Amino acid sequence: CSSDLEVAERIAAPPGNKTYGILSVLMQAWYDIEYLFTVSETVFFPPPRVKSAVIRLTRNQTDHLACDENLFVKIVKTAFNQRRKTLRNALKPVGGYDRIRGHRLLDQRAEQLTVNDFIDLAREIDTFA
Repeated sequence: CSSDLEVAERIAAPPGNKTYGILSVLMQAWYDIEYLFTVSETVFFPPPRVKSAVIRLTRNQTDHLACDENLFVKIVKTAFNQRRKTLRNALKPVGGYDRIRGHRLLDQRAEQLTVNDFIDLAREIDTFA
């Protein structure tokens, strides 16, 4: 079971952080996220068994991603479902993948990619799908 603190950290995590994942990428695609502070369990009554956190979500200027949004979500989920694999291996189930085998990002792991990197991959794969 995740605590409120863990969920907040996951949402706000930058690329390269061990808590960066599907939730981070999908939220950060449409929001600017700022981790503000941790809230002690002692400020609640009765005190919960978990710590909490406060984050600020500010809607960014993105109305639509510069790619097929369904494909973007599929790529993000597929990449992180096998997060210890490089994208070259993790994305094999994604249609159109085989035509971008030489893409510069495929030797990295999902947690190393930015939101824009995932958008680039979706756009590239969509070109050939």
